Amino acid sequence: MAQNVIEKIVQAHAVGLKPGHEVRAGDYVTITPDHVMTHDNTSAVLGKFKGLGITRIHDARQPVFTLDHNIQDLGDANQAKYRTIAAFAAEHGIDAYPAGRGIGHQVMIEEGYAKPGALCVASDSHSNTYGGVGALGTPVVRTDAAALWATGAVWWQVPFAVKVTLLGKLRPGVTGKDAIITLCGLYNQGEVLNTVLEFAGPGVATLSIEERLTIANMTTEWGALVGWFPVDDVTVAYMESRCAYLQSRGITDRITEADIAAWRAQPPCSDPDAVYAGEITLDLSQVTPHLSGPDTVQAMSSLAELEAQRVKVDKAYLLSCTNARTQDLEAAAAVVRGKKVAAHVQMYVSAASALIEDELKQSGAWQTLLDAGAIALPSGCGPCIGLGIGLLEDGEVGISATNRNFKGRMGSRSAKAYLASPAVVAASALAGYIAGPAGLDGAGGEAPARDFRTPPADGAAAPKVDVLDGFPAVIEGRLLYLPADNLNTDGIYSKDYTYREDMTPAQMAAVVMENYDPQFAGIVHTGDVVCAGFNFGTGSSREQAATALMAAGIRLVIAGSYSQTYLRNAINNGFLCVECPDFARALFDHHRGGEGRKTVVDDEPLKLDVAGSTITWRGRSFRFLPLGTPVQRIVLAGGVENMVRAGTA
Repeated sequence: MAQNVIEKIVQAHAVGLKPGHEVRAGDYVTITPDHVMTHDNTSAVLGKFKGLGITRIHDARQPVFTLDHNIQDLGDANQAKYRTIAAFAAEHGIDAYPAGRGIGHQVMIEEGYAKPGALCVASDSHSNTYGGVGALGTPVVRTDAAALWATGAVWWQVPFAVKVTLLGKLRPGVTGKDAIITLCGLYNQGEVLNTVLEFAGPGVATLSIEERLTIANMTTEWGALVGWFPVDDVTVAYMESRCAYLQSRGITDRITEADIAAWRAQPPCSDPDAVYAGEITLDLSQVTPHLSGPDTVQAMSSLAELEAQRVKVDKAYLLSCTNARTQDLEAAAAVVRGKKVAAHVQMYVSAASALIEDELKQSGAWQTLLDAGAIALPSGCGPCIGLGIGLLEDGEVGISATNRNFKGRMGSRSAKAYLASPAVVAASALAGYIAGPAGLDGAGGEAPARDFRTPPADGAAAPKVDVLDGFPAVIEGRLLYLPADNLNTDGIYSKDYTYREDMTPAQMAAVVMENYDPQFAGIVHTGDVVCAGFNFGTGSSREQAATALMAAGIRLVIAGSYSQTYLRNAINNGFLCVECPDFARALFDHHRGGEGRKTVVDDEPLKLDVAGSTITWRGRSFRFLPLGTPVQRIVLAGGVENMVRAGTA
């Protein structure tokens, strides 16, 4: 049967598949990524790794350390942490890049780790960036990273794919940032949540590598797990430049001439009849300059609309793994050349890597930005994640070429942040309010119309699943319905307890769901099944949002969909989660959205057939994504860490 390109890449990196098994969307598989990148959180992963009792790295070529988050902190504690990471890397022969070398995702691409057909994971949400060069990049959590150091393998559920066909060509001055802002704003109702976004169509060839990386990077904010661009002449030419760079440093095995010949002759691609969960078409020629925000990426406004409002700007940012590459900062420099930033505005600039900063210095663009009044920061994440100098203060407005504008991310929660292309950021810094460069084509245009299509349901029977010895073939229990979408981790387990290390399981059970429903702990019984709406567990990455439900005796959670960070944390702790959107909709309809109740006790028993991948409730059957053997093994072991300790991972 036909496969899409992500299924093919996973197939090539999967282990333990039954003979003849073809990887499909929804499958739980065990994969061996080419690389796992960790940044400043390497220290936290190291703590988990040592806690496993493991003393050696399974494959020292697999991890890559890049220090990029808190690099402005020169205090003793942070510097000691950096020294510990460097010493561990040296002891085990791991490639490690020091503070100032660049943002980890850019380093992964520049140094040839992320390349066409590769599978690279990172303990960071913006690993989607690798898709700009035809690699499968996706995030993992810290427990996954520690398990990868120890075993080389990790579980993954293959996402469903949405095809994004790009037509036409961007107008002069309109950028890849405008394209992804437009996509995030047009399709903001969960259409692409937890999917693979496979970009295709003749418009792809008109986009530079920098524009592809920007778009792939922000597929994270769009809600996807992977954003992937096809491998074409533009990609191959870029990989040739990386090969030459590596060879100049004596590194000959990371990208080879044979690799380049293979990518040119047989680039990774989907089969012509591959099946997609949805399709989007965007004519790039209809994209006009837009901004995201404030406070959310899903809200967009045209540049013309905001410029007319003369929204005052206090700080401007040209930095991050999204838009701080050579093309980006040269575009900003062209806007400010011979001019000065407005007197009340502070503009900060930081290249995505030291290599890029060197290129900009050689071209003169770096000095142009400084002459205009830009404040230079070392190559790293900095203000994008609210670290170091230059943060937004109470009541301020920022305009930024970064990827996120959530309340409080870049400083004060009372500040507002807008996202825009580097040229618009630079022009706004000059004007002192949101504005575009003079003569920008299409600045007053509207966004393109929505064009989203889903195929009809295939009606096929649910696939049969092998049930491991000891794993329950059938799960039954009382149903507790939580009629809420986007139930976040703070609602499940409050921040008031997240950093308390002395909480016993009984104490955790007593406060579970406290911020969502204070009555929940008095309602729940051991063996209950919690059922909820869509995007369950969104928000922060706290593991206790899963373990507190376990402590309360919950057998499993069934939801329409999950935050993937929550899902990984839950399964890594041996807590079963089932995804079934049709069942979530049926519950909502039957209980009329809960009618104001936070927790609804359903009086009809629920039956879950693991082998048949079906839920039976009130005489109806609902298919769910199969619980493959990788997940069953983790649940039986009581979590990934137990598997690693026992040597069964």
